[in-house]
Amino acid sequence: MLNTCALIGVGALWGLTNPIIKKNSVAIKEIKANSAITQFCLEIKYLLTHLGYIAPLIVNQLGSVLYFLTLQNVDLTLSVPLANSLTFIFTAVAGSYLEEKLPTKKVVAGSAFILFGTILCCYDKQLTDHL
Repeated sequence: MLNTCALIGVGALWGLTNPIIKKNSVAIKEIKANSAITQFCLEIKYLLTHLGYIAPLIVNQLGSVLYFLTLQNVDLTLSVPLANSLTFIFTAVAGSYLEEKLPTKKVVAGSAFILFGTILCCYDKQLTDHL
């Protein structure tokens, strides 16, 4: 149960930070330089000096560390679908919130299918563990 909660946490850490990272890195497109090397250096400088990009990136990477630590105790057939599918759901929720609009019917339906499939994976894992 603790491992399942950790994987849900991983999905939340990844999913909630993805739209924030995307939103806070949009201004990088405005950086222009004369050479490719200068362009690259200015983009790296931008990314490393903007807290709105760095803070959610660090939180996102903490999710990766938690995922790595959880993988030691959880079967891959449960951990991969659980963490990755829930990432999509959390990303959809956070993205809708940041854009201040309601999710479309397709997003809600897709999220429901993902959630249902994830529940089935967890249920199947519980059944096979008790046999």
